[in-house]
Amino acid sequence: MLKQKSMLVLLALLFLLPFAGYLLNFYSDWLFFNETGYASVFITTMYAQSIAGLLFGLLLFAFLQLNLRYANRGEFPAPGVHIVGGRDLRFNGRTLGQVLRPLGVLVSLVLAFLGGTWGSYRWEKLLLFVNRSDVGMADPVLGKDVGFYLFTLPFLELLQLFCGFMVLAALILTAAVYVVKGGILLRDSGAGIDPMARRHLAVLIGCFSLVVAGGLYLESFRLFFANNGILTGAGYVDVHARLPMYRIVTFLTPVAGVLLAAGIWKGNWRLALIPALVVAALYLAGVRVYPGLLQKFKVAPNELTLETPYLENHLKFTRYGYDLDKIETIPFDVDAKLTAADIANNEATMKNIRLWDHAPLLKTYSQLQQIRTYYKFFDVDNDRYMVNGSYAQVMLSPRELSYSDLPSKNWINERLIFTHGNGITFGPVSRISKEGLPEFFVKDIPAVSLADIKVTRPEIYYGELSNDYVVVKTKVPEFSYPTAAGNVNTTYAGKGGVPLDSLLRKALFAGRFKTEKILLSSDITPQSRILYNRNIRERVSAIAPFLSFDSDPYLVVDEQGKLKWIIDAYTFSDRLPYSRPIKGGGNYLRNSVKAVVDAYDGTVAYYVSDPGDVMVKVYSRVFPGLFQPIDAMPADLRKHVRYSHQFLQVQAALYAAYHMTDPKVFYNKENLWQVPALGEKPMEPYYTIMKLPGEKSEEYILLLPFTPSNRDNLAAWLTARCDGENYGKVRAYTFPRDRLIYGPKQIDARINQDSFISQQLTLWSQRGSEVIRGSLLVIPIEKSLLYVQPLFLAADKAGLPELKRVIVAFGDQVVMEENLEMALQRLFGTGKGAPTLPAASSSAPSGAPGPAAGTPAGGLAKEAMAIYERAMNLQRQGDWAGYGEQLRKLEQVLRRMAAQ
Repeated sequence: MLKQKSMLVLLALLFLLPFAGYLLNFYSDWLFFNETGYASVFITTMYAQSIAGLLFGLLLFAFLQLNLRYANRGEFPAPGVHIVGGRDLRFNGRTLGQVLRPLGVLVSLVLAFLGGTWGSYRWEKLLLFVNRSDVGMADPVLGKDVGFYLFTLPFLELLQLFCGFMVLAALILTAAVYVVKGGILLRDSGAGIDPMARRHLAVLIGCFSLVVAGGLYLESFRLFFANNGILTGAGYVDVHARLPMYRIVTFLTPVAGVLLAAGIWKGNWRLALIPALVVAALYLAGVRVYPGLLQKFKVAPNELTLETPYLENHLKFTRYGYDLDKIETIPFDVDAKLTAADIANNEATMKNIRLWDHAPLLKTYSQLQQIRTYYKFFDVDNDRYMVNGSYAQVMLSPRELSYSDLPSKNWINERLIFTHGNGITFGPVSRISKEGLPEFFVKDIPAVSLADIKVTRPEIYYGELSNDYVVVKTKVPEFSYPTAAGNVNTTYAGKGGVPLDSLLRKALFAGRFKTEKILLSSDITPQSRILYNRNIRERVSAIAPFLSFDSDPYLVVDEQGKLKWIIDAYTFSDRLPYSRPIKGGGNYLRNSVKAVVDAYDGTVAYYVSDPGDVMVKVYSRVFPGLFQPIDAMPADLRKHVRYSHQFLQVQAALYAAYHMTDPKVFYNKENLWQVPALGEKPMEPYYTIMKLPGEKSEEYILLLPFTPSNRDNLAAWLTARCDGENYGKVRAYTFPRDRLIYGPKQIDARINQDSFISQQLTLWSQRGSEVIRGSLLVIPIEKSLLYVQPLFLAADKAGLPELKRVIVAFGDQVVMEENLEMALQRLFGTGKGAPTLPAASSSAPSGAPGPAAGTPAGGLAKEAMAIYERAMNLQRQGDWAGYGEQLRKLEQVLRRMAAQ
């Protein structure tokens, strides 16, 4: 008895062993969803997966067993298989019955398991179908609501694919049984089929014809996603040739299938084959041959006239698919009448022109503020804050822990001691120190605040670089930050993670993370907590895998001084009729969700920023507790919500063509735009603070210029607003087409052609320095445009980038100065209303002082002579960079003298 029990336990363990990994992951996922407060999402997902798996698995098993049992009931006079060549294999009838039935059950179970597993992975389509909703917008050909294409059609295609596999599998297995039992005999003279087998196979073939008919019916809807050259969706040929033919063959295919089944039933092969061949020929002629002839001889010579209605559909649905309809077009009558008074009136805009590029600033932050090798700045984020009472654009970078750079790598260091990053580096986008380095509002460890932005909870347990898991609240103190006197330790006080309060949970996570140390470590106590899924993108994706998440999360300091991550999330589909697909295949995209993750305790929240998105409406019905309205977001966080950089990039790429709403203009590409490129890469949208035309105050916006296709002058600029009630409003300001407005590539060429600038760049490069040209920004001011480009110098590729010069272009003038204020003064003079911009930059770099305003002509002459003498001395010493610098200062003095 004991031996039998041991055998049973062993067999149970052997059966459960393959599923042990799945069970461990399942339970740890359940604990994770409980920790984050989204257990209902987990339950709904598991419920849907189970229902879908059981539905497909049981249906497949039942159908296969029904056919196999019927086939096994047959008794045939000559069980066996006759092989061509005279050899005759025969099986005992009793042996056949004993083998075929259990073998059929086993094969059915395996196929049902595979089918159920396949179906369980399609749980999302099942839930979307069950919770489907109408959009209120119909396709113009069939009159089907768009909701049918988004939610119903994918599920119908899923069913058609499954039914085809199910019938085909039953047909093959049933035929195999009949071959083995003798219902189908293979002789030298040909095959012989018993009437029972023939009738059974005839029924299955008839069923398969119904599945094929269903596929042809669904194929007619796929015409609305096809690429037809000048448009996406059904064109003239599709509507007048392919669509009617699909309807005809959809009706005729079941008829041919019934006749095929009847012919096989009766053994009349002519009756069986002729209808099927007729339908196949009709399909080839009507769907393949005739549409090609119609396109060549009727549509191609009259393409614009015949395709105009379908181009209208294409334009309408593409603009809807990417939310281009909301873009407001406003004429922008640009001029070149900008004055010093205008600059002064737009002081907030000028103070917030971004001079620091992300890549150079990341290098500079890393060298100045990384503090220790095991800290790392992964990215620099752009945002806006009220700093000392002023609305300011800032650059912010979190100081995360890099486990790959730990000086001593072992389990205790990686999992118990070094558990988190510490603090942020935070500064203005435009201020420059005397050494050409950025200024800071928040810096160092522990955080030193030089403004009214305070960080009270600097620890970063959840971030972009976070490792798999750590265990906190152990007997081992956690490392917090280093000081001159020694290391400062801390103990986690948050609610994140799962308590390791039992031996079972320790064993569970030891198995999950494949380490016995969690189970055996004496440092782990019942109060210890294990933090996992700490990478923020993986964390939010684990809860809502049906959303697509932005690759650039950004960190926010809330009013309590806590650090929160904001991640843009997207709903998407590839089933919007007539809409042009983008790279990846989707043709419907919305940035309708903002995910927020607490960097300390890992709390996750999802807020709906676009309640008009039909996809998020249905997902809200599927998961009632998952999403909150954007009004529920804390007010201090909502101030930092911004329009998605990546979403505007997609919209801009499409709007370059789809701003043309007239089908004839679109067909002829009369006003095609493109995103300008400097070098090989197109410009990317950039954030700035400015006063939009017609608005009363500055606001935080996302901006991107356009040029005409294959031209370098400006055609328009696209802006997305980010603040308050204006969030999500997008405008396209279009320039007059009857005059030249310099574009980025033309300004770049003018910079390269400027003799002084090119000479300076050459001199710096010859002295072993690397010259880094920053982003060329287009800044609309009043009715004019300023171009601003920073110049960085680094000793070599690994050197510390310093912001040494700022180039400003306006109209035909291009100047390069030590900072933005000096460049503006040089362009617009120093009379009444001249810009002072006290917060835009610090004092100029050390060196010979420039001429001051109001200096008498005699004093200017003496100053010019002194500069000239210094230049000659530097020339004799071979200091060409210093020589060029003095020539530039001499030019300033001479300009001042000429003005006087």
